[in-house]
Amino acid sequence: MKTKSFLRWAGSKQKLIPELKKYWDPKFNRYMEPFMGSAKLFFSVDVEEAVLSDSNNELVETFLQVQKNPYPIYKILKTLKVSIKDYYEIRAINPETLGTNQRAARFIYLNRLCFNGLFRTNTNGTFNVPYSGENKINVEEIFEILKTTSKKLQTAKIICGDFEKIVISNIRKGDFVYLDPPYAVSNRRIFNQYGPQTFGIHDLNRLKNLLYFIEQKEAFFLLSYAYCSEAIQLFSEWDMRKKFTQRNIAGFSTDRRKAAELLITNIRQIS
Repeated sequence: MKTKSFLRWAGSKQKLIPELKKYWDPKFNRYMEPFMGSAKLFFSVDVEEAVLSDSNNELVETFLQVQKNPYPIYKILKTLKVSIKDYYEIRAINPETLGTNQRAARFIYLNRLCFNGLFRTNTNGTFNVPYSGENKINVEEIFEILKTTSKKLQTAKIICGDFEKIVISNIRKGDFVYLDPPYAVSNRRIFNQYGPQTFGIHDLNRLKNLLYFIEQKEAFFLLSYAYCSEAIQLFSEWDMRKKFTQRNIAGFSTDRRKAAELLITNIRQIS
């Protein structure tokens, strides 16, 4: 079963999906994605069993609620007005004061209306992405997507946690692991997707050691990462391919450009 993701996500590999799908084989034991974001690759391939995870608790909770029952989320979304004033009022609400379905609806509402699907928090962990300027949200269309993604998510175990711990504690022989971490290039972030506690240069060595662990378990991996000296040096022992994709984080067509990506894998014979 294939469907669209119900989220927009800065840094997602939407433009690379046709290339990424070449690495997936239905014969793999399970699909694993420890930096799930909007999980666009997961939603684009036929999967019988999956493990999806992320360190973003609000994101994971939203996925769990969509998996469980999207209808209450839809009912709440229908009540939310769309304007710049309403956006900032809803953004200012402390999610801890809301119920689980209300938090999920708020998360989707902000994701749909914020600047380029960016998820960013301040040092206090408060979501602070500005309004995109778009003044509409098609709730009925979103509900149709939520229903299909909910069905797809029935195949998945969804967990919140550190990428390394999740993979080590869940991986089995024959699994396929897709890793798409936030980029950390020369101690600076290309996309500030999460907040003060997130993936950085120091995590790249952990990531490399995790690739060794995946191989030891006789499993398979695909890693997508920025084309940069750090990645070329660290991951050179595996098959590495350079691909170009469109970057649209700037949000304006004049600032969108082709950027180089690295696809790193231990899967052989990919055309």
